[in-house]
Amino acid sequence: MKRFPILAVGLLLIVFVQAASAEIAGSKHDFSTTGDPLGQGFGLSGNQICVVCHTPHHGETGLDAPLWNHTSTVATFTPYDSPTLDSAFLEPGNQPGGVSKLCLSCHDGTVAIDAFGGSAGTTPITGPGLLGTDLSNDHPVGIIWDHEPTIGGTCSTQQCHFGTRALVFFGSDPSSKTVECATCHDVHNNAGYETMLRASMDNSQLCLICHLNKGS
Repeated sequence: MKRFPILAVGLLLIVFVQAASAEIAGSKHDFSTTGDPLGQGFGLSGNQICVVCHTPHHGETGLDAPLWNHTSTVATFTPYDSPTLDSAFLEPGNQPGGVSKLCLSCHDGTVAIDAFGGSAGTTPITGPGLLGTDLSNDHPVGIIWDHEPTIGGTCSTQQCHFGTRALVFFGSDPSSKTVECATCHDVHNNAGYETMLRASMDNSQLCLICHLNKGS
């Protein structure tokens, strides 16, 4: 009798994995031989989709990603700054947080896309996906979302963590209260919006999740 709950959990896990892989398959983060996501005529990971970022064994620990398999960037970034950016939003040093550095480990151009599994790689990213290390003209990441004192207490815990504004904490540790790349972008493209966004840009819906209130 005890086998039935275990079987049910196993089946649910299989369905979940299949659904996740179906979303990333054929996307810009599918570097297998089944597609040509960069338009450069090669598949960077053989016939595997997940291996560029994840490995089932001997993964790098201590990062904001499970079983990380890709070489991580050690670059120092030039962050966005503006007279309208309140210093209360900035982390000390104002550098991208851990989950953003995972993204930048391809997108800053200092680490090859195929630098995974112990290989140094030979293929740096090119085209619009190349952000470089100068992020002074990009939306700031690694910034503190200290919602209640910062925007006058207009956002309740229920709204920020579970409601329409819950996007703030996707891809980051809620205790750190930081906005990262994964706040707006879904690396697995599960949401299905253009440029792997988590919400539609129609009528600035994504922007207004955070910027609806005065002072945010």
